[in-house]
Amino acid sequence: MSETLLQVERAFEPDGPNAGVARRFIAEAVAATGVSSEEALLLASELVTNVVLHARTGFVIKMAVTEEAIRVSVTDENSRLPALVDAPLDATTGRGLCIVDALADRWGVEPHPGGKTVWFEVPCRAGSDRSAPCH
Repeated sequence: MSETLLQVERAFEPDGPNAGVARRFIAEAVAATGVSSEEALLLASELVTNVVLHARTGFVIKMAVTEEAIRVSVTDENSRLPALVDAPLDATTGRGLCIVDALADRWGVEPHPGGKTVWFEVPCRAGSDRSAPCH
């Protein structure tokens, strides 16, 4: 079992400016651990954007960093489950979950009464040395 280096949680209201605030929250939390993972920042941004554009409810971001991985979950109050889609080449949206699917080691959706949680896990270090510990 990996030691948890950091565990953070924050609630946000469902408006456009909070998407940027949520992204900064994740970036600052990741930076505070000394972890290097641009993948985590990109994927968290995709999940937050999905909530703001599609769920349109308040949401909670939880992040846990262990010696091996970063796990980010975004919980909203919309019970409609997201789905992978083949977005047309000229579409300006619709690729978020495809990006999550391509870059995350693991990801999933957990429905629950009154909403859902979408989560992903990535290794602590992006790039060639994906097995390096966080610290």
